[in-house]
Amino acid sequence: MRVSVLQMNAGHDKAENIAQAARLASGALAQDRPGIVALPEMWTCLGGDRAAKFAAAEELPPHGANAPGGPAYEFLRGIARDNGIFVHGGSIGERSGERLFNTTVMFDPLGREIARYRKIHLFDIVAPDGTGYRESATFGGGGEVVTCTVDGTTVGCAICYDVRFPELFLALRRAGAELIIVPAAFTLQTGKDHWEVLLRARAIETQCWVAAPATWGRHTDGGGGARFTYGHSLVCDPWGQVVARTSDGVGWATARVDPALTARVRRDMPVLDHRRLA
Repeated sequence: MRVSVLQMNAGHDKAENIAQAARLASGALAQDRPGIVALPEMWTCLGGDRAAKFAAAEELPPHGANAPGGPAYEFLRGIARDNGIFVHGGSIGERSGERLFNTTVMFDPLGREIARYRKIHLFDIVAPDGTGYRESATFGGGGEVVTCTVDGTTVGCAICYDVRFPELFLALRRAGAELIIVPAAFTLQTGKDHWEVLLRARAIETQCWVAAPATWGRHTDGGGGARFTYGHSLVCDPWGQVVARTSDGVGWATARVDPALTARVRRDMPVLDHRRLA
């Protein structure tokens, strides 16, 4: 099974973001023929003020109902159905009454939604340059560990800041995960020091493949200031080796997820069996 992680330079113009995602997905499909295409975090609306985020967010149909959704939801479903692949929708803004959630949706090759995950850990921090981020001012947090099955492989869901919380990744491993997809909009300030280290650590700890599609470049925050995300989308194997990556700019990276390697790593170093705490 091949997985392609798309790297986008998203802004707060939803139509432009969808068009960019379409170009990247088409390129990855034509060149690499992946079985899974995965998009970054909040690729439909990165930046802008609270009103812009609400305007770009979508009310999702009931999970499993196979009912029509909004433009981004139907775009993702269409890629899956039209190409006979699985599509991990990164995350989009989910509108639920007066609340927003940072939400992953995933579709099977028939265009049916097979997973929905709301980001659990919200990004309320001060970056090394003094820039403050308060995701909880706009978004609510989820509370459910989510997996789904892709061609016999169990796929776990996490989003961006979740990567700093190994207990979530342990819960995904215990739920059977072999591949964990981590869409992100990681800040430049934290990403240059922590992005790859954290992803490799989570892969080593869980003995899972980790696929991390990310946003890259400049966008504008609600006050008109410039914010920068790190990019460097990548795929790690269960031994913690980076087997595919992008650098700066828009693009994609593709790797083959090998279940035989997963089985061998887990057989030779059965860390889950050896755990004594947690």
